[in-house]
Amino acid sequence: MPKIIRLAPETLSAAAEEITAALRIPGSVALVPTETVYGLICRAGDQAACSRIFSLKGRAGSKLLGWFIRDEEMAKKHGIILNSLSSALIKKYTPGALTIISRKDDGTTQGFRIPDHPLLLDILKRLREPLVQTSANASGMADAESTKDALRQLNGDVDIAVDGGTLAPGSMGSTVVDATGEELKILRQGKLAIPVPFK
Repeated sequence: MPKIIRLAPETLSAAAEEITAALRIPGSVALVPTETVYGLICRAGDQAACSRIFSLKGRAGSKLLGWFIRDEEMAKKHGIILNSLSSALIKKYTPGALTIISRKDDGTTQGFRIPDHPLLLDILKRLREPLVQTSANASGMADAESTKDALRQLNGDVDIAVDGGTLAPGSMGSTVVDATGEELKILRQGKLAIPVPFK
């Protein structure tokens, strides 16, 4: 079993420090609460940890993983191209439950979001690099409602887990949009409702 941290306002900073230290170890994966659902995170540049996430979820390696970022500056620093549409979405809807797919300067695309959760923002501030993120459930299964539920579903153990309590009924993942062109395309309707066409 992984080490489990009970999250409370007075322990948030200490929890962020401990998780950051854990994630700096190559191959490390953490289970954390977000403002949407429970998620798995690791450093975006840690390929061993990214591979572990696929294994933990039983997910096909061909599927892309999203990023958590702290702000627009971090996005640009790590190759994400912010066009006028993605910049407008960031300004209006973030931080929050919106995953934006944008082009990168290497010709690929990347989904990212700025989380509205103090623990994640603290970790991002300390690490100064994006976090790979995905829901903490087995591939094809419903979102985990608690740390215990997530650990039960996963194919193996994470290195460290944060218990943020049980999710509220009806909790759901982020809304996913394609902002690579001039017009917004909604790929998955989630917690956040966005009008189309978006202006």
